Amino acid sequence: MRQIDVLHRGREKVIACFEVDGILVDPGPQSCEDTLLEALGGERPHALLLTHIHFDHAGAAGALVRRWPDLDVYVHERGAPHMANPEKLVASAARLYGGEEGLRETWGEVVPVPEERLKVLRGGEEVLGFKVEYTPGHASHHVCYFKDGVAFVGDMAGVRIPPHDLTLAPTPPPDIDVEAWERSLDTIADWQPETLAMTHFGTADDPPAQLAAVREVLRWQADLAAGADQEAFMAALHERIVAEAPDEVAATEQAAPLDHLFLGLDRWHKKRG
Repeated sequence: MRQIDVLHRGREKVIACFEVDGILVDPGPQSCEDTLLEALGGERPHALLLTHIHFDHAGAAGALVRRWPDLDVYVHERGAPHMANPEKLVASAARLYGGEEGLRETWGEVVPVPEERLKVLRGGEEVLGFKVEYTPGHASHHVCYFKDGVAFVGDMAGVRIPPHDLTLAPTPPPDIDVEAWERSLDTIADWQPETLAMTHFGTADDPPAQLAAVREVLRWQADLAAGADQEAFMAALHERIVAEAPDEVAATEQAAPLDHLFLGLDRWHKKRG
C-alpha cells in the first residue's frame, strides 16, 4: 500500500489517496489531479474504488476516466447516479461554497463518469480482492474496503492529522446519521483490521483506539450542536483543536471545515424532531 498526499490547496496532510497494486482508493479532488498524476508517474490506474462521492474523495474520478476512457469506477448504488449526472450534487455542494465558482475554486472541475464505467456496489461483495461493506453515517452511500489487514475507511474513522491524536468527526450535510455511523463503526471493527487507511489523514495502527476516539467525538459534537448555535459550536471546536493540535490547526480545519460540521449535525437534529 502506498499513501499519496495530493496536497490540497498546496497543504500537506489534508487529503490522502491510497494506491494498492495499481488500484486507487479515493483519488481525491480534481483540483489535485496533477499532483496525483505526478505521483503515479503518468501510469494508468487499474481501477478506482470510491468510499463515497464527496468531492474531496471522488472529485477526480471523472477527469481520470476522461484521460483513460476504459477506467472502471466502483461506487455504492446510492452514489452512482450522481457520478453519472452530477448536476444535483454540484447544486447541493455549491450552497456550502458560495456558489459554483467557489466550489470549483476549492475542488476543481466536475466531470461526469460515463455510466458504462460505473461498477455498482451494495455492500457484502468482494471486488478486485477487496471486501466491501456498506457503512452509512457520514454519507448514505458510504462504503469501506478491506484487504490484507487494512481497512480503507474514507471518513468513517474521523479526521486526525498526525502526529496528533486529536480526532474530529466530519459531519457535513446533507445526510449525517449518528446512530448509523455508530453501527458502521461496529462493522469496521468486526473486520479486526490491523491498520486503518484514513483519507484525512494517513494510517492509524491502533484501530480500536481510533474507532473509539471517533465514536466519542461524534457524540460530543452531536451533543454540542444540540445545545449551541453555529458560532458557539465553531468556537468550542476551534478551542479544542488549538489545545490538542496547535501546529496543525489549518490542516485540521481545512480537512473538516467547522461550519460544515455544525450544519450537518444541526440538520440531523432537525430531521429527528
